[in-house]
Amino acid sequence: MFSRYCRSVLSVPATAPHRFTSCHDAGADMCVVDLEDSVPLNRKEEARQSAAAFFKERSRCGIRVNAVTDPDGLRDLLALPHYPVRPTIVHLPKVESPRDVEIVDQVLGADGDPLELFAVIETPRGVQRLADIATASPNLRGLIFGAADYAAALGIGLDWEPLAAVRAMIVNAARAAGLHAIDSPTFELVDMALVRAESVQARRLGFSGKIALHPRQVPVLTEVFSPDADQLAHAGRVVAAARRSGHGVATVDGRMVGRPFFAESRRLLDEFGSPAAEPPAHQPPLLPHPPGGLR
Repeated sequence: MFSRYCRSVLSVPATAPHRFTSCHDAGADMCVVDLEDSVPLNRKEEARQSAAAFFKERSRCGIRVNAVTDPDGLRDLLALPHYPVRPTIVHLPKVESPRDVEIVDQVLGADGDPLELFAVIETPRGVQRLADIATASPNLRGLIFGAADYAAALGIGLDWEPLAAVRAMIVNAARAAGLHAIDSPTFELVDMALVRAESVQARRLGFSGKIALHPRQVPVLTEVFSPDADQLAHAGRVVAAARRSGHGVATVDGRMVGRPFFAESRRLLDEFGSPAAEPPAHQPPLLPHPPGGLR
């Protein structure tokens, strides 16, 4: 599913404030300052303080805190309300149960301010609880696959094929709950052909976007996770056919199309029909009433 909301999500270490401006200027749909894996244990407090400068105004910027089961994760959550501009987008690493999400919801969402949470699924336990995690909070906006930690837990490499099945599971759980699905980064920083190839595979599985580790990856991700001119033209023909058929079955470009195709084509044109269109400041759930009545 194409969406401007999170095609490219660029991450920058909180211990590298000299890179904050380049992160903001890279053109990613979402910029995230990281307090977790990219920060050594002995620099967590320094990172927590320097990250405040990342948030200068209300924008598409977020923060990846440490796991809520870790003392540093709780310190991160308690520090966020004191930032000059409070982050409204929070990535939660190593989520293994709905309770991990609920804790953050209770700490940061109690005052009713906008809050967009993303649960990073990167352990076998997290995969086992996917359905429960995906419906843990009305503030949850997406699931993110953490390939490196997951592969390490299984004792395998990062090759695409062994991880394709779990990627599909994450996409399915996200879509069933009306959430976005964001793929793990490609750790190649030079070969953009590989970044593109893995992004295309992720898009075909149903991911909305992908994490970027370097600004040069951003335009590749944004392009791959956006419909091209031919796809938009096809969507226009599908919508026109829907009108002519009274929203019954129709034939477009030699293929039969029906209501699911009409709805997706209409959504695609609504979001991408105008090049100047921008995502809303706070993305609503993808589905109006996902299972469980939580949203």
